[in-house]
Amino acid sequence: MADGPQGKRTYLSFDERTFSCRMSLGEVLLPDVIIIGGGISGTSAAYSLAKEGLAVVLLEQHDLAAMASGWTLAGVRQSGRHPAELPLAMAAVQIWKDLGAELDADIEYRQKGNLRLARDEAEAEIISRLVDEQKALGLDLDFLGDNNAIRAIAPAISNAVVAASFCSTDGHANPKATVNAYARAAERLGAEIRLGERVNDMLVERGRVVGVRTPTATYRAPSVVMTTGIHTAALLKPHGLSLPLALRMVTVVRTRPLPPVFDQVFGTARAICAGRQEASGRLRITGGSQAWQGRVETSDDGQPVVRPPTSVVQGVIERGSFFLPAFGEAPLEDVWAGLLDMTPDGLPVIEATPEIEGLVVAAGFSGHGFCLGPATGRLVRDLVLKRPSNLSLDAFRRERFLESDHGQVEPTLHG
Repeated sequence: MADGPQGKRTYLSFDERTFSCRMSLGEVLLPDVIIIGGGISGTSAAYSLAKEGLAVVLLEQHDLAAMASGWTLAGVRQSGRHPAELPLAMAAVQIWKDLGAELDADIEYRQKGNLRLARDEAEAEIISRLVDEQKALGLDLDFLGDNNAIRAIAPAISNAVVAASFCSTDGHANPKATVNAYARAAERLGAEIRLGERVNDMLVERGRVVGVRTPTATYRAPSVVMTTGIHTAALLKPHGLSLPLALRMVTVVRTRPLPPVFDQVFGTARAICAGRQEASGRLRITGGSQAWQGRVETSDDGQPVVRPPTSVVQGVIERGSFFLPAFGEAPLEDVWAGLLDMTPDGLPVIEATPEIEGLVVAAGFSGHGFCLGPATGRLVRDLVLKRPSNLSLDAFRRERFLESDHGQVEPTLHG
């Protein structure tokens, strides 16, 4: 980092030979933290760390929110969370309430609630148990036992839905607007965000991280934060660290803008479908997930693309139309697919790795990391600063995968 024109602090990258010469002349200052990954976790962490006065460089190989954070349905929900994850979601929602004002941006956050829908009595029982369990954990939500109660809140929901849970403090936001708002706020605090920089490897010396290497440059810093989603396992592996991630594909179908028809986010008892209406009026609907072993293509503008099969798109349209009939009548605008970095138990890894000093990992969010983003950034900040957090991270240590054989859970989607 150096002072540029008009006193602007500019972060420098350089090959190792140039690095040695420049450091001997004392012409540059190194960043305190390098963050890999420009989704909501990475940009939130950049903002939280820069707010503490640290010199931050964020490296992203594509555009901001080019992968999971941009592909997501973008629900901001507490309902349906694993008991270990619920406190993080509840803390995140408290941040979301004032986040637009804090970041000085319109992130299109709407706190209109979340409905989880049941098609029959067996699914209604799943929902009823969910409500009882989560109310016992301190979450305020209601069981809606008939269609009239559901449609009193959301008239657009199908009259074939027999029961639902409703959490009034859940909501949704614009994912790309949120990530960009975090990035711009971090830059105003002095962080440097570099796009088109693909990190090939970490640099580790004597058991501690000292930087990262891209195809064109070497960056050095005493702390590295890895918020790299589906790429995390590959970056950890050369250094003897393992993270079991299964990749699953979720297809998203979006309509052209419609008049307001639906305020909430909906999900389903068996995670086969979810949806919401964007602030733009577009309905954004996702289907269930499928195992994925394909490849990520590159669009004409250099961004990652996952193309879903036609049969899967058809299934999303059919299920979305069943739960939200207005969707079946709307003209379509976009179709895309996103990839989930699924851990065996569906919970993320958020830790300062015990094996490599200075390395923090926040990955494996299993399709529901968007809501957690604001809290994740603060947790990463505390880990980098070696500061105690008011939220327990015991359930999110990577070592849990070494202690027992976990089966693979199914994703819960929508947020």
